[in-house]
Amino acid sequence: MLFTLFLLGTQFSSMAQTEPVTTGGLTWYTDLNKARELSDASHKPIFGFFTGSDWCGWCRKLQSDVFLKKAFVEWARKNVILLELDFPRRKEQPAELVQQNQALQQAFGVRGYPTVWLFYVTPDSTNPQNFSLAALGSLGYPQGMEVGQEEVKFLSDANAILANGKK
Repeated sequence: MLFTLFLLGTQFSSMAQTEPVTTGGLTWYTDLNKARELSDASHKPIFGFFTGSDWCGWCRKLQSDVFLKKAFVEWARKNVILLELDFPRRKEQPAELVQQNQALQQAFGVRGYPTVWLFYVTPDSTNPQNFSLAALGSLGYPQGMEVGQEEVKFLSDANAILANGKK
């Protein structure tokens, strides 16, 4: 299902932390504007990973059981732009990054971690400071799978979301 969310009055033009991080063969962005630029250029949706990097055990498990697997790496490179939206408890973040992540958490109604949202960002034609989020769907940790097969379920669910929400 495709629906649109609005972030009003939010400007993320000068993110303090814009350098992407490459982990396990994947490039993760933290700046929504950079991810949006790449998404616009490639026509790929953004893969927003809401995580608590320094406290969330299920987030680490999702990374090790899915994100670090060869099948996911290949899938991600082909299909999405990766955006990490981190909510650490013991690590300081630039204020702009905290503001961006909290605004996206609120817009998507994220209440638990890990949560992944696949979405597109569209600037508001009347006010470029604002933009809308076209959410394609969300994912979490693939529960109930045979050990070692978590990425199969995750990718199946992700592909179903992409198939239903092609731009």
